[in-house]
Amino acid sequence: MSPCGLLTGIVTAVPKRAAAVGVDTGGPFKALPPGLPDRLRPYAAEITEEVVRAIGTQIAEYARPMDDTYMQGVHRGVDHALRGLLERMAQPDTDWQPVKETYERIGRGEAEEGRSLDSFQSALRLGARVTWRRVNALVDGGLLPRDVLGAFGEALFLHLDEMAAAATAAYTEARLHAAGELQQRRARLVDLLTADPPAPAGAIADLAHAARWTVPRAVAVVAVDPGPGAAPIVPPEFLTRFDLQPALLVVPDPEGPGRARAVAGALQGLPAAMGPPVGLHDGARSLRWATEALGLVRRGVLAAADPAGGVVRCQDHLPALLLLRDDALLDAMAEHRLRPLEQVRPPQRERLAETLLALLRSGRGVAEVAARLAVHPQTVRYRMRQLDTLFGELLHDPEARFEMQLALRARELRGGAMAPD
Repeated sequence: MSPCGLLTGIVTAVPKRAAAVGVDTGGPFKALPPGLPDRLRPYAAEITEEVVRAIGTQIAEYARPMDDTYMQGVHRGVDHALRGLLERMAQPDTDWQPVKETYERIGRGEAEEGRSLDSFQSALRLGARVTWRRVNALVDGGLLPRDVLGAFGEALFLHLDEMAAAATAAYTEARLHAAGELQQRRARLVDLLTADPPAPAGAIADLAHAARWTVPRAVAVVAVDPGPGAAPIVPPEFLTRFDLQPALLVVPDPEGPGRARAVAGALQGLPAAMGPPVGLHDGARSLRWATEALGLVRRGVLAAADPAGGVVRCQDHLPALLLLRDDALLDAMAEHRLRPLEQVRPPQRERLAETLLALLRSGRGVAEVAARLAVHPQTVRYRMRQLDTLFGELLHDPEARFEMQLALRARELRGGAMAPD
């Protein structure tokens, strides 16, 4: 926004007060003594110069003494503002809307430039103080009657409230609109990063720039069960889609310092699973793994390594994810390789399945199996004889042993459920 536009209202402000709704805005101006604007006009240039000097020395954002073009713009803005105030004093019934629109443009311009209103409001207050001080000096010097101060101050305060309210309302509206557009771009960016087939690199880069998101080397997708009404507050560098089920987070540089802690802190214990770190164009794979892992979290099969964190990392559960991708296939393998266990009653069946898995893991060493199961070696020998009776030569077949171990490990992960009879 130009200096002239930005500073159009500088001399007409004091600390912000809420303007009363429904007040006749011309009232205070109508109460001014006749001829006061004409008596003030000869001093307008001096007041303008003093306001410009004060702003240039006391407001850091506007302190650019070496920039003649900028300072000339500030000067024009202050001069225009003061003359506008005098015109309103001279014609109280003048149309207020054009003045309001000027300050609305100022508010929108500050929002579009990404600045706060702090410096602008400071300039308004400073300009108002200088103007009020100079009018008081004129009264003290006998150049204006003292009885004008009350009416002048009332008009000045009301004018400030209206100007500040117009600028603030437009600023807030513009910021909300910009935030909505930015969030839409960031949501679209989640879609591009998790697209299958991958989106073109140029499309991702362009949208990332528009979404004010720094493109990382790697990302990880987190699938989340947010729960009803939950909307976690996440770090600004994370991308989110909490309008989806499951909700998604895209975490840039997921293996960077403090990243795991940031994810856990943002989700506050919500059920979630983080897919593996992948390149920028492989987000669909990270999403797929995260979604599958979250499904296992819901079933109680997987749990976070740190219960306080709540986030399951796929990289910590790769065998489980591989084994449990297809329940029907696992059931078929269990039925094929573990059917002999169906010949014994359930309590005994559970003990024999547990012993068989320990045997397959430890190479039939009785002492090691007994240590794994925390039972007496003689108990292991007894169960081994039962397993030899049930499975026979299959216990010596490498392929059969491998499939048995897979089926038993999957059974263990799923809570001990056997294939249906």
